[in-house]
Amino acid sequence: MKIKHINTQKVTIKQVTWQDAEIELRAVRTPVFINEQFVTPEFEWDEIDADAVHFLAMFEHQPIACLRIINYQKIGRMAVLKHWRGAGLGTALLLEAIKLCKKNGSKIIYLSAQTHAIDFYQKAGFSQTSDEYTDVNIPHVDMQLDL
Repeated sequence: MKIKHINTQKVTIKQVTWQDAEIELRAVRTPVFINEQFVTPEFEWDEIDADAVHFLAMFEHQPIACLRIINYQKIGRMAVLKHWRGAGLGTALLLEAIKLCKKNGSKIIYLSAQTHAIDFYQKAGFSQTSDEYTDVNIPHVDMQLDL
């Protein structure tokens, strides 16, 4: 079942740490990256999570989407559970991340986008800065947003 409209009174996006929300973050990233996209657990779970800033979207206390920010300059690990895709969660998370990076003085935000998501990031102002390459057997491009 695909969710088309979000009841905004029941969805919250909050900034969290890995230490406080590891279980919830894993509950989103495991089905998206490991189960759907076949990313190995050894690659998915890295030491960067402990120091990154994370955003977590929750619906009635259930984790449904997330992303992480490294040094207020790089966005990564954006994931939205399958039946929530198309409901605007990715955009909401991305806008929160951009706002936080700006607030912390960043002039440029970088990310590595899966090629199917290039248009999504371009709508938010990101520009492609590399040719296509393969990362964990998935085609990607580098993108950046000048703030």
